[in-house]
Amino acid sequence: MPKLDRFFDQEFESLKKQTLDMGASVETAITHAVTGLIERSLDSFEQVHAVEKKINGYHISIDETCLRILARQAPLASDLRFVLSCIKINSDLERMGDQAVNISHAGRHYIGVEPLKPLIDLPKMADEVRKMTRVSLDAFVRRDEALAREVIKNDDIVDNYKHAIFKELTMIMKKSPDAVERAMDLILISRNLERIGDHATNIAEDVIFAASGVDIRHGAGLSGRS
Repeated sequence: MPKLDRFFDQEFESLKKQTLDMGASVETAITHAVTGLIERSLDSFEQVHAVEKKINGYHISIDETCLRILARQAPLASDLRFVLSCIKINSDLERMGDQAVNISHAGRHYIGVEPLKPLIDLPKMADEVRKMTRVSLDAFVRRDEALAREVIKNDDIVDNYKHAIFKELTMIMKKSPDAVERAMDLILISRNLERIGDHATNIAEDVIFAASGVDIRHGAGLSGRS
């Protein structure tokens, strides 16, 4: 194998590994944020901030790797789509880390007072969001279009959880004005979980683009959804 080709392959492998490591850190940040809320643990919320620093480091490093590949190799066709998708996935993962931090901020405020209600749907919603994150990255590694489409379908499950949580908390606020502040904390947390699910969906869309060249954003090209 020519030396240039070996360099190209090494850069691609490095890019893939960094993206996976960043994704694993994002999933860890989400887990710490939700654990802090469920277990009322300030320690877990602190860990979210530590993990976010790692995520931000990956964000810079991945962008640098992508720019280096584009500058030195000028990749074409599927390789170019892969690099462009990595740039967008990198941005989505960084935002997911930010949303985990937002959850920790709202959660820290929420656990400082008396619990409003047993947490039932929020942990289930968080589990679904973590699953979407993990599966979208599995699809990325395999360049698996079918797996990516499963992530997109599961976004509806997350949306349904958010709507149910919002409806319940709205009713609680109407009946008990003193519950408004705590209810708003939980609504904000559910909103950030929904946004994480949206970013996982974006990653799945980028996987499909990298694998097939089809852009399905804004509902285009979704006739193949099963």
